[in-house]
Amino acid sequence: MHDVVIVGAGPVGLFLACELGLAGCSVLVLEREQEPHSPFKAAPLGMRGLSSASVEAFYRRGMLHPLLTASGVHDDPGVTSEADEPSPPRHGGHFAGIMLDPAKVDVAALPFRLPSPAPEGMPTYLEAVEALLSEQASQLGVEVRRGVTVSGITQNDESVVAQAGADEYAARWLVGCDGGRSAMRGLAGFDFVGTEPLFTGYTMHATVADPEKLRPGFNLTPTGMYLQPSEGHIGMMDFDGGAFDRSQQPTRDHLQAVLRRVSGTDVTLSDVHLASSFTDRAMQTTAYRQGRVLLAGDAAHIHSPLGGQGLNTGIGDAMNLGWKLAATVHGYAPDGLLDTYTHERHPVGAAVLDWSRAQVAAMRPDPHAQAIQGVVRELIGTRDGTTYVFERMSGSSIRYDLDSEQPLVGRSAPDLCLEDGTRLGDLMQDGQGVALDFSVNRSLHGSAMGWESRIRYAAGRARNDLGLGAVLVRPDGIVVWAGDRCPDREAFERAAGHWFGGPAV
Repeated sequence: MHDVVIVGAGPVGLFLACELGLAGCSVLVLEREQEPHSPFKAAPLGMRGLSSASVEAFYRRGMLHPLLTASGVHDDPGVTSEADEPSPPRHGGHFAGIMLDPAKVDVAALPFRLPSPAPEGMPTYLEAVEALLSEQASQLGVEVRRGVTVSGITQNDESVVAQAGADEYAARWLVGCDGGRSAMRGLAGFDFVGTEPLFTGYTMHATVADPEKLRPGFNLTPTGMYLQPSEGHIGMMDFDGGAFDRSQQPTRDHLQAVLRRVSGTDVTLSDVHLASSFTDRAMQTTAYRQGRVLLAGDAAHIHSPLGGQGLNTGIGDAMNLGWKLAATVHGYAPDGLLDTYTHERHPVGAAVLDWSRAQVAAMRPDPHAQAIQGVVRELIGTRDGTTYVFERMSGSSIRYDLDSEQPLVGRSAPDLCLEDGTRLGDLMQDGQGVALDFSVNRSLHGSAMGWESRIRYAAGRARNDLGLGAVLVRPDGIVVWAGDRCPDREAFERAAGHWFGGPAV
């Protein structure tokens, strides 16, 4: 019997598998597709944007440089930054099709940012991300079985069994990472609630006979929206209430008719090489756990792909869940630790759904929405407005409620750097928590050693300690305790016990 069975070998399932494998869990990943390759994962339709929070997650697990190489990114300023201030983003993104100017992002205003090798977001492809994570999972002893369709789940107080035809796969825990049409969600009985769609969206790779009739980039029109990030790669939004999606395969004639309607041109598609449809249906499970079954990524929440929030939210789910589930498997998790996964990540998912809904509402082809567009465009044209939108999109605004008034607690830790050049990100690659002690008297030395299998202790003066004497960081990079110049040893030990259980024996 495995410790954990993960259903779904997409980026979220594979990232979670790596987290669990890093923690010494036995993990089996089941994937219904026979082959990992798909034209929808490669260029151009497989293009995605990773937020700064997601890039940071890869950095903290030692996968930043392989990710950059696999994604074809070789010159991002964040990679070699040793400056006193964080580098500005290369890519600003957009809100409701209104592009952000990255030069207007006030990086110094982002909460607790320090220079880091991890860039503030980057483009990539699903194929590159999955290939990197598959290789990492394999090195960590994770087994991936393809061509397996799970059709049933049974569970009791001790284990859960996934049925696939005549085969059964038993584990102590099962995590559904099988996408927006998740079978695990229904089989385990999760409630899935939200709002119905306003549009059918399309993405296609096509040959355009008269490309000069289409403008590059995002184009909001009186009848919808079309996007052309590169020649032949076209996205469209048709506000038909989601009527077309899943009803039939989009043909060249249908796609051409929609493109002509939303662009207001008589453009001609000579050929359509690949095409798919989607909607802005926004739904979320009311909880992320039912007994011994948990959900992560699109299996737990779906919404429109505007702003590329789905992949990034899913990676955040995996990072949050991995260490908590591993601690539960190994038997040292404090009471209620696994329940904090829903407590912390459900509000994040709900906020992403509302962010998506707000964009769709502003993009509708009617006078009210167009009036909202004008107001939003003016706000985004300001430095504060651009910074606010970027902060929401990048993940910098996320702060978990950990019942502390200390402003850093609950946030992702900045990449604190000791004078010898050791960075927090370097110390997190083995998946442990980290205690950084900047105090001269090393007041925490020895106390952290009781958790030596779970918390790595590092001491020394910092290049920029943000006025702190010490910080305690969870394996997912979230600060759970921060002390002043003379840190309180008892307060540190209480925080360590609360999140990491009793000292190791």
